[in-house]
Amino acid sequence: MATAEVAVKQDISEREQFNAWFREEHERLQQEQEAAHTPSMAIVATKGTLDWAYPPFILSTTAAALGWNVSIFFSFYGLELLRNDLNLQVSPLGNPAMPMKMPMGPEWFRDINWKIPNVVMSNLPGFESLTRNLFLTTLDNHGVASIQDLRAMAIEADVKFIACQMTVELFGYEKADFIPQISEWSGATSMLALAQKADVTLFI
Repeated sequence: MATAEVAVKQDISEREQFNAWFREEHERLQQEQEAAHTPSMAIVATKGTLDWAYPPFILSTTAAALGWNVSIFFSFYGLELLRNDLNLQVSPLGNPAMPMKMPMGPEWFRDINWKIPNVVMSNLPGFESLTRNLFLTTLDNHGVASIQDLRAMAIEADVKFIACQMTVELFGYEKADFIPQISEWSGATSMLALAQKADVTLFI
């Protein structure tokens, strides 16, 4: 009887040792895989205004600087960000969150939040051009890079640019209208396959 009890205890001890070894080995292999894994990010860029052009390029260049594999799928108005001639506009119309402050003048003047009704903005000639210039001045005052510079940085960092072929055809664009650094001309199927495998997927 004593011999049987000893055998059972020994068997339990061996199983516990095996389980402990298995857990340690499993954790070690997971850590090795995580260390060897290169993170990836897929971004869908659908906006073509100056203010909305910043998020995809800032996020992509930051991720690329961290060693991530990054792809941006430009669809609908987002294709404007790939044009040879960037002429992006910004509008405060319908965007109540956009601060209306002057980027120049004395501090008290720059602190004023100009609450201008949409009816005034939409009827005042040249208002959107003024808004764009003030927006660009604000960016420059804070040392924020231009969209041209950010796009060039993304290209240099090997961020993959994918243009939506369907949108190109829908809007009557020509491939010659766009920068030559576009990696791929494809559709939603390719983007979904890319997003499925990415660690992070963002829709902007």
